[in-house]
Amino acid sequence: MLSLFLPLFIVFLLFGLPIVFGLIAAPALILWWNGQERDIVLLYRNIYAGMDSFPLMAIPFFMLTGELMNRAGITLRIVRFAQAMVGHMRGGLAQVNVVDSMMFAGISGSAVADVSALGAMLIPAMEKEGYTRRFAAGITAASAIIGPIIPPSGIMIIYAYVMGESVAALFLAGIVPGVLIGISLMVMIRLLANHYDLPAATKRASWRDRGRAMIGAFWPLLTPVIIMGGILGGVFTPTEAAAIAAGYAFFLGLFVIGTLKFKDIPGILMRAAMTSAVVLLLIGAAMAFKTVASLAHTPELLADLFLSLSDNPLVLLFLVNILLFIVGMFLDAGPAIIVLGPILGPIFTSLGVDPVHFAIIMVVNLTVGLLTPPMGLVLFVTASVSGLKVETVAKAVMPFLLAEIVVIFLITYFPALTLTVPRLAGFVD
Repeated sequence: MLSLFLPLFIVFLLFGLPIVFGLIAAPALILWWNGQERDIVLLYRNIYAGMDSFPLMAIPFFMLTGELMNRAGITLRIVRFAQAMVGHMRGGLAQVNVVDSMMFAGISGSAVADVSALGAMLIPAMEKEGYTRRFAAGITAASAIIGPIIPPSGIMIIYAYVMGESVAALFLAGIVPGVLIGISLMVMIRLLANHYDLPAATKRASWRDRGRAMIGAFWPLLTPVIIMGGILGGVFTPTEAAAIAAGYAFFLGLFVIGTLKFKDIPGILMRAAMTSAVVLLLIGAAMAFKTVASLAHTPELLADLFLSLSDNPLVLLFLVNILLFIVGMFLDAGPAIIVLGPILGPIFTSLGVDPVHFAIIMVVNLTVGLLTPPMGLVLFVTASVSGLKVETVAKAVMPFLLAEIVVIFLITYFPALTLTVPRLAGFVD
């Protein structure tokens, strides 16, 4: 089925069919061709079954949290804080862009939300300071993929749901890789400073100014503390944590900061609902395909193929990184995880790779795939925000993409980078 599904699915995408319909139509046609009409009923029945899950309710709440934070202007407070801390460095506003993404990741958990919120503000600001729009768009897109890696993360919730892993363990395991990607981007900015003639450093902010900026950003940055503290302390589940985060964002914007108005709420709810519906439909379609693929013994066949290439885990980890990078060019991270997670995860677990470690390898690799043409979602959103062509943005992200690939191989071959934090918290043996 997989050998027939992938070409047919790619053909559908090339003709402009939305991913969710491609995930449903391709296996349905294959089943009809094979005379398995009864399994087509199972396929469509499992679309709803794939969405009907309590853990997945966390995704709409995290989407709502991001929308509330954006509309309340909380992003501006985070930008001011980052500017006060790193704005004095060479290419300071580019460095601010990265730090903003790292902090905003702890609130939204979404690369698209990151680009939408920060890109609309920082790309024009960087251009005004002397950066080219191309460079500003490139670093904005590259830093946005930190969003789904530093917790909370919608993609990690999907992986935990599909594979039966601990959400808290995945959240903790994503902290160091997310920070490493941020550091790698900041190093790359410094290396490119002379080549791109980046603006000289601005005056270092005084400690008083830093203190004021920190106070302004304190309440927004308390959001990830509430989320992770509640989950790790056993006070609430990840789904309940997402609901509490949304309630906190509502209270913060409406009563503490006062920038959110009641008249804004219907529009915010509508945008969050639309975004959530797209994600959940993708999950439902991918789960339906997973069920049909299991009936065709696709996971076992692919596992045998993988193991026939080598029995060395290090070699297979290299090969799977290449595979995931290619898959990321065509598939969004969520559907790719749902389709490939149940196939690849057991293979590497049987070879002695920790399941949480493999989960992070997969999540980070597919998230970086959001930057790769032809289907990289972050490229399209950045192009829309910046007014540039997708090809222009794709070329601009290449140096930063290289830095992120280096981090992928670091976390692949040095498991301690991923597992130390969850191990210290008692979530990994």
